Amino acid sequence: MRSRTPDRLCAEAVELARAAAEEAAAPGTVGDHVQVTADGDRVVTHHFACHDPGYRGWHWAVTVARASRAKLVTVDETVLLPGPDALLAPEWVPWSERLRPGDMGPGDLLPTEADDLRLEPGWTGAEEPPANSAVSQEMSELVEAEDAEVTAGPPAAQPVAPRRGSISALAEELGMRRARVLSRYGLHTAADRWDETHGSKTPMAQAAPASCVSCGFLVPIGGSLGQAFGICANEFGPADGHVVSLSYGCGGHSEAAVMPKPPRPAPPVVDETLVDEMPLREAAEEAATAEEDLGHS
Repeated sequence: MRSRTPDRLCAEAVELARAAAEEAAAPGTVGDHVQVTADGDRVVTHHFACHDPGYRGWHWAVTVARASRAKLVTVDETVLLPGPDALLAPEWVPWSERLRPGDMGPGDLLPTEADDLRLEPGWTGAEEPPANSAVSQEMSELVEAEDAEVTAGPPAAQPVAPRRGSISALAEELGMRRARVLSRYGLHTAADRWDETHGSKTPMAQAAPASCVSCGFLVPIGGSLGQAFGICANEFGPADGHVVSLSYGCGGHSEAAVMPKPPRPAPPVVDETLVDEMPLREAAEEAATAEEDLGHS
């Protein structure tokens, strides 16, 4: 059984341990002797404070030892260890868990794991015919026969020229030859993500005069997601070029307001555009004659 009492000769070798620590550390960063601990028979560790500002709370640990019946103490190991209040680097996280939307840049490659829950094989799941379909058994046999051709992998791993009449050849002709497609989980996560940024619960949609489903700037998309989403094509809208929920909306709705007609001005009190009638000489003579006739009568 190892003794927990520090060996006397090893415990007294403080200067030897300090010299070993100063040799490994930067000049002036080895502080006072803190403590000595027994690691075993004739093996002890001396602890020194570390004054390096980049290693706050750390300490130098120098382990010394001596052989049985020997009086010469030698240095076994020198290491910098963290203390209870040490400043430590954050726990390492794999890159796949550190990646966030928008982190990819030009030239970056993002490999997709083989068991990614967002994807499923392109020839299973929703692509498989119903069990009571007349061609289900036939298609099953064809898939098994062409299993070597329809496999998950990069495009370079796919056969260049599918055999005529095979499932791969038919998919190639229809433009559907993809090793994997979105799974239901992948569809749901994408829909939740899009609805969170451009959905009905956003402040913009709450203040909109109408929803995108009735907007002329909405570009429909295909697939099952087209039942709930589209693409905004209003260059002045806040979601131009983004996938938006049909229940989203903004002030740029195509029918938000009808352009008012030009206002019609009220008629003027004094129309200065017209010419006033001026009495002529004949009219004056006629008036004078009329007055004379009245006087004679």
